[in-house]
Amino acid sequence: MATAFTVNGKQVSVEAETDTPLLWVLRDDLGMTGTKFGCGVAACGACSVHVDGAITRSCSVPLSDVAGKAVTTIEGLKSADGVLHKVQQAWIDAQVPQCGYCQSGQIMAAVALIEKVASPSDAQIDEAMTNICRCGTYPRIRKAILAATGAAIQAGDA
Repeated sequence: MATAFTVNGKQVSVEAETDTPLLWVLRDDLGMTGTKFGCGVAACGACSVHVDGAITRSCSVPLSDVAGKAVTTIEGLKSADGVLHKVQQAWIDAQVPQCGYCQSGQIMAAVALIEKVASPSDAQIDEAMTNICRCGTYPRIRKAILAATGAAIQAGDA
């Protein structure tokens, strides 16, 4: 059965079982490999995307749940003219990634946070950023989030 939804501003229709996790539809059917498989149980956040603007762990969302909705992946954050999203640029500037595996999910979570709270506090960052980074780049993640919002971080905090 075909399921129609929007991905990164483009209408798509996918022939797949409706219980197929969105993650696999994105990666295998649509070739969007920026969204990563981590745990498969919605615990780590490597598969994070936005569904109708809400942060969503795509490994646990069946395709049927996104019918008619708008999905944004890491590939969809860049503007049409190729300019990186301010969070992506802040990630580069703060040299956040170490191994990089979790970073697309981390960026998607950070973007969702900033869209909800323009200038998040440390407590709001802690509450929103629940994705796991095995390399422990959390201080750099915080630095990048603050930079993307225009907030300064104290020299000793990074």
